[in-house]
Formats: sequence, C-alpha cells, structure tokens
Amino acid sequence: MDYLRTLGSAAVSTLVQKSGLNLPFSLGNKVTTIDTIYTLYEATKRDDGSPVSVFEYDFNDPSKRNTKPLALNALKKLRTTRHPDVLKFMEAVESDTTIYIMTERIRPLRAVLPSWRSKTVQEREDWLLWGLHRISIALTFLNDPCTSTHGNIGTNAVFISPSGEWKLGGFEVLSNPKDESAVLYNMGGLLPGIMTSAPPEVKKGGWSSLKSLDVAAADGYALGLLLHAVFNPDHPPPGTAEPPHPPPSASSRGAIPVPIFPLFKKLLNPNPAARVSAKHFLEVGMTESGFFSTNRLVKVCVGLDNFAISNDGEKATFLRTLSDSATSFPSEFASHRLLPSLLSALEFGGASAAAIVPLVLQFGKDVTPEDYSTVILAPLVKLYASPDRGTRMALLDHLATYIDKLDKKIVSDKIFPHLQTGFSDTVALIREATVKSMTHFAPKLSDRLLNNDLLRLLAKMQMDPEPSIRTNTCILLGRLGPTLGYNTKRKVLVPAFSRALKDTFVHARVAGLMAFMATIECFETEELATKVIPFRDQGFKALDLFIKKLEAHAQTMPETALNEPSLPEMNTSSPATLVNSAAGAAGTLAGWAISSLGKKLAAADMQSTIASSSTPMPPGGLPSPAINGLSLSEQSRSASPAAQPKLPASKSKAMQLGVKSPGLPPHGLADDLADEIAANEAANPWGTDDLIDVNADEDDWSAFETAPISTPTVQSPTLSTTTKLASLPTSRPASKSPVPQVKIVHATFPGSFDTPISTPSSSRTPEPSWGNEGDWDAPAPAASVESARKTAGSPSTPMSKEEKAAEMARRKEERRQRIALLKEQKKSAGK
Repeated sequence: MDYLRTLGSAAVSTLVQKSGLNLPFSLGNKVTTIDTIYTLYEATKRDDGSPVSVFEYDFNDPSKRNTKPLALNALKKLRTTRHPDVLKFMEAVESDTTIYIMTERIRPLRAVLPSWRSKTVQEREDWLLWGLHRISIALTFLNDPCTSTHGNIGTNAVFISPSGEWKLGGFEVLSNPKDESAVLYNMGGLLPGIMTSAPPEVKKGGWSSLKSLDVAAADGYALGLLLHAVFNPDHPPPGTAEPPHPPPSASSRGAIPVPIFPLFKKLLNPNPAARVSAKHFLEVGMTESGFFSTNRLVKVCVGLDNFAISNDGEKATFLRTLSDSATSFPSEFASHRLLPSLLSALEFGGASAAAIVPLVLQFGKDVTPEDYSTVILAPLVKLYASPDRGTRMALLDHLATYIDKLDKKIVSDKIFPHLQTGFSDTVALIREATVKSMTHFAPKLSDRLLNNDLLRLLAKMQMDPEPSIRTNTCILLGRLGPTLGYNTKRKVLVPAFSRALKDTFVHARVAGLMAFMATIECFETEELATKVIPFRDQGFKALDLFIKKLEAHAQTMPETALNEPSLPEMNTSSPATLVNSAAGAAGTLAGWAISSLGKKLAAADMQSTIASSSTPMPPGGLPSPAINGLSLSEQSRSASPAAQPKLPASKSKAMQLGVKSPGLPPHGLADDLADEIAANEAANPWGTDDLIDVNADEDDWSAFETAPISTPTVQSPTLSTTTKLASLPTSRPASKSPVPQVKIVHATFPGSFDTPISTPSSSRTPEPSWGNEGDWDAPAPAASVESARKTAGSPSTPMSKEEKAAEMARRKEERRQRIALLKEQKKSAGK
C-alpha cells in the first residue's frame, strides 16, 4: 500500500514538472480522505525541509470540474482568515486545472479518532472536550466578528496538528450573507457529504433559506452533530436529524458527558430561533464549574496563552500545576504544545528559568534525537550566559539529564567560559554546585582547559572557607587524576592531596588519603619515595613505631564519635568502612561527596545574579588569596620572575639522616632578632599563591613544586621564660657572649602540644598555595622566639584585623626592647 502511495505522489510530481509549475514543496504520501473535492498529501517545504500538508484540487476530473468555485472560495477564505484555531495557510499555487494549498502539517480528525479508543475513558474525554473547546472558539470567531456561516462543520472539516490540537478547515462553502459572491446559498449542495450536517431548515427550504437566518444557526446544529460523532463514533446519527426531528432521549446519550447533554439537546433544536449557538455553548462551558474550565488540557492551554500577562504568583502556581501533572499529558501535546511555549518563556524571560528548566527537560524526553540538539540543547546552552543564580542552579542540578547529549566543542566553547564564574561566586552553594558539576563536564573539556584552566580554579577552591567545598575539590581531583597529562599529574596531585591532609576539617583529610590511594598508579616510585613518603629504612622503622603507638591508643577510643550539628554531613555513599586497596579507594571516591550547604538557594539569592568577583568569600570570612592586593588572575598577567614578590628563605631545613649541617658563621642574638623583624615587615603575611602563569603554555605548574612550604597547623605551647627557649635544638653555634637571664612574658595561646586534636571551626581557610611536600619542617633555632611561634602555628580562633594589628605592634615593641637591652649589655661587657 505504501508503495502505491509513493507511486501516486511520484506520478503527480512528474505531471507537475511537465506542466511547468514551480512548486515550493515536495509531495510525499497521500492521506486517505472521504467525501471531499481535494486530495491531501504529506509534503516537505523546499527551502527549510519542514513538514507541511498540501491540499490538491484537480479539475481534470469531469466530476469535479463544477466544484472549482468552491476550491477558489476555500483558497480565498483560508488566505484571509487568521486565527490560532483555524488551519494555518502558508502558500498556494494556481493553474487552469489545479490548485495547490500548502498548510501546516495536519491529519484529518476522522483518521485520528480510532487511535484514541485504546486510551482510558478519562483521557479520551479530556482530549475530546479540549478539541471541541478549540472548535467552539473558532466557530464563535467566524460567526461573531466575521459574521459568516461555515456551513460544513463535521469530521471532514476538522484537522489535528502534531501537538494534538484541533484546527478548523473545510472553508469551501464559508460565506457571508452580505457578500454577493457567497457560494453557500447558491452552490452549497455541490459539496460531497454536506447534507449529513445540514439543519432541518435547509432540508426543508434549501441552502438559500439560511440567508435570512442568524449566521450561527446552521453551525450550531452541525456542532451538535459533531459532538455526537466524536463521543459515539460507532452510533448512527441521532434521530432528531430526520423528520419529525424528535428531541434526543436519555438513552441515546452514549458516551456524551452528563454535563454536556442538556446543551447537546439545545444545539439540535429543530427551531433555528430557539437553537443555541457555538458562542453560547462556549460561554456555558467556560463558567467557573463548566465542563471546559475544569478540563485539565483546557486549563493548561489557557494558562499558556495568558502566561505573559500573569503575575509572579500566577506563574508559579501554573508551573507547579504543570510539574504535578506532567506525566498525564499526551506525548504529542507535551512535545509540540507545552515544550515550545516553555522554551519561548525561557528565551524571552517570561518567568523564572529555575522553575522552567526542569519542565523543559522532562517534556523534552519525547523529542527525537535528531531534533533534541536544536529544540532542547540550544536554549539551555544560552542560559549558561545568564547571571541569574536560580537559573544556574537549575542547569547544574539537572546536568545529568542532558550532559550525554552535549559534545566537546559546545562544552569547551560555549559553556565553560560562563560556567567558571561559578567558582568565584559569593554564594557558597553556587561554588559547591560548580565544583560538583566538573565530574560531568571534565570528560568533555579540551586538554588545555582540563590541564590548565580548570586546575587553576580548583587550586583556589582548596582555599575556600567552606569545608565541604575543600573536601569536594579534593574528591574531584582524585577522580580527575588518571585523566590528567603526565607532567600535570606530577606537578599537581601530590601538593593538592598533601594540602588536604593538613586541612582542619576531618573529612577533607580523609578525602586526601582516599585520593592518594585511588590515584596510586599516577605516581612513580621515585615520587612515592621522595614526595609522598620521603624516607627510607630508618623512616619505615620510625613510622612503624608511631603507628603501633597510635593503634594502641585507638583501642581505648569509643566506637563512634558524637556528631556536631555545625559540621557537614556525609552523604549515603560516604566511605564509612575502611578501604584496603587502591581499587577500593577509587570506587569509594567515585561515589563520595559531602555537603554542609542547603540544597536550595535562599529566596534572596534565587533572584540575585552571579557576581564575577575575585574574592568569593562571604562577609566576615577570609578573602580570596591575593598577592599584594591583587587577585590570582591579576597577578598572572605579570608572571616574569622579576615581577614576582620574593619571599624570605625558610630557616627550617629538611631533616636528612646521616647528613651533617654545614657550619654557619658566628651570629649574635641581636642580629638574629633584627634580621627577623626586617624580614617579617617586608614579607606579605599571606605569602605567594600565584602558582602558575596563565599566559604561558609551558611549565605552568612548576610553582607547585617551588611554592613555599606550608606551615602545619598545630597549637602553640606557652613560652614564658628563656629556660624553655634554651631547650630548643639549634644548628647555630652558641654565642660566646654571656646571655643574661631576662624573663620575657608572652601572651598565652590556647591549647598546647599536649592537648588532643579537636575539629576546628569550619570557617577556617587552609594555606594559600599548593606547596612542595618534599621538605619537612625542622625545629626552629633556639635564638628566635618568633621562629618558635611560627612553627607552632596560629590559635584555633581566627583573630580580627584590629587584634592582628595590636599583636604585631606588641611584638615589634618587645623585640625593640630586647634588642636595645642586649646591645646595652654587650657594650657593658666590652667595657
């Protein structure tokens, strides 16, 4: 059968080409029709390939030659009548023997009705009422503003669009009684099948009798017959259609809904003066409890039509209704009616995109793979340029739904440039969501973005004040490790994971250990021996001794620890059990993530825009690491060695077994203190964190191994006398000059080396650089009190700026007094 259809359309195309007509479409399969003067074809528009339908009126057939005025009337009325519920005219081609009318792609209602028999009773009733609602609106438009009579209402005059909407066509006899060329009153009987929908007055007095009646009378009667035909397709026409036109009985109602049946009887009233019109039928159905206003499909269409003029509350209620009943809509209605309207709202800002994006993805499931990229992905990709936080969160929350359909070029060129603003946003939830999204985006990034730009951003994320963000950054690095370039692995992984091991947050430290285990294949033996565990035989013995002591202490500890409400919670896939292999660590790490932040943005943040600030920390928190007041991106512009700030050389040397420290020239305590004060005044208190040169393509990550050693975070003991200072080891020869026992009182910092480690506040920021973990800190010289303070770390409670300034001033004053006293004593001893 399909072969015959194709053969027929090919023959038509051949005849058209021979006739010299230049058609704007390519004819396809023929669509079956009954009792019509046209032939309906599926076709394709030539200029863009879009699907269309073509009505062909061929007058070469002698039986149809006298219907040419009807075809010309159909073309004229369809071309000049524009309404959403009327068949959309696109183009026409005329010749002496043929008329082609191109419209939107449609199917006849008569061919579609059988497919709805398999639906549930409620689904079928909802769809039929929705269709009758659209036809009633179209008829009201024709009867009232246009003052015309359609004259041919029936299943042949109704067509179904791809969205399932009913469209009114069949304009062959559409006429205005005031028009001298009206064909209905003179030639109405020439249309095949028209008498099946003719009212009693026409059967009695002919079509010319309608000229003196209300233009809506004949269409109202035909609407009643259409209602009976769609609800009871297997039943014969109602008895009132034949003389003596008795009113329909209750037993003849069939599947017609009870609320409609009284109006159905009024539509079939044989007296045209007492007969209700399509307008009255529509008004009754649209009352507050009417059969149209309570129909879910009608309510959705009304909401979509009025969406642009609705207030925010009405929009939110409407979108919530769509979300709650999304699965109950017919697939064609969701794909071709709902989806285009929602995408239009996204593009033109009709409502909050955060609420629309999930609906777009849900209704887009039925879109064909060929159309998905243009229909769904293109609008979503544009949304990444939006600074709205709610939109960004919606895109990232549902990333797993559409990430597989994005190609690398789109992600690298159109998404990542906008996505990276989320790393520096002032709202922590946006930063955390951006870090987590990199698990999906990373495989689709170019090598340069993955090994350069992304890692620079993750270096900043390891200094975030939110512990969950630092932890998730380490987890992400553990997942990305095997995919990084060879040189990048060597320069990045060890410093990054070592930093996590020093984090004040327990889960960040666990993440560092798990990441080391999961990426063990990324490290060469030399790196393991010099960077990860930098000692050999004697070191292993010492390590075994320490581990045994810790294991013995662990036996005395309780099985579980109390959870502090202020700390982040682990998700259900957290590594609650011990992992004993690299494969186990990799598997556990792949499903592990933590979050201390809310799942939703606050109302104020939802309406705010993403701030592209280089200091992403919230008010009251620590600022983003910077060098001399410049952000990381600003510092990278001047990456030459001369432009980089010089740090004082560290006085702590790596401990090496069997190696003696070289002798140093004699040096006085006063000189030591003077040098230390000058160095502290010249150095930036934040240190340097400009780890890479963003403008250089080579050796971008060399600074990861040359950055200053990060000072371990430990508690400082209370130093109150010089007797305690004298007990510290030193590699510098003692001064020959006697040092008087001067008692110096210092401020006592909370905690000591003897106190147990407790989980610090989550607002603590770790060190601002991925340092070289190949060196180990040695004890500070006994001659320097401040060196002892430096190796001891900082207090667990962060100090305010005023407190820091006061503390620095006090220390400088103490040093100045000590230097003056020592110099005075030296002079006295020389005399």
